[in-house]
Amino acid sequence: MGFLMYGGSQEYEFEDRTLAHLKVAITMKLRRQESFLMSWVNPVERGGGRVSIWLSPSVPLTFRFSGSRAPQLSKTWLAVLNEFSNTPRGLIVMSEDEAKRHAADG
Repeated sequence: MGFLMYGGSQEYEFEDRTLAHLKVAITMKLRRQESFLMSWVNPVERGGGRVSIWLSPSVPLTFRFSGSRAPQLSKTWLAVLNEFSNTPRGLIVMSEDEAKRHAADG
C-alpha cells in the first residue's frame, strides 16, 4: 500500500498499482494548472464512507509507494480516470475492472 500525501498534513492510503495510475492522471491535470475534485469510497476497515478532496496545483502533493518497482500502466484505466477528471463529478478513484467496464459501456 502506498500513500498520497496532500497539503503536507493529509495522508490517504491506496494500493500501489491504483496509486501509480492516480499519479499519472493527477499529474496530467496539475501540469495544465487545472484544479479538480477527486473522490473515492473508503473501505469499511478504514471507517467506510466517501472522501472527496479538491486538488490544486498550488498545494504540495507527494506519492509514496511501498513497492520498489513501477507497475505496468493500463491505457484504458488511465483514459477512464482522465475522462472522469474532466466532468463536474471530478476524478473518481476506481478499480481497473471498473474502468474496463466503463470503457466497454462506451
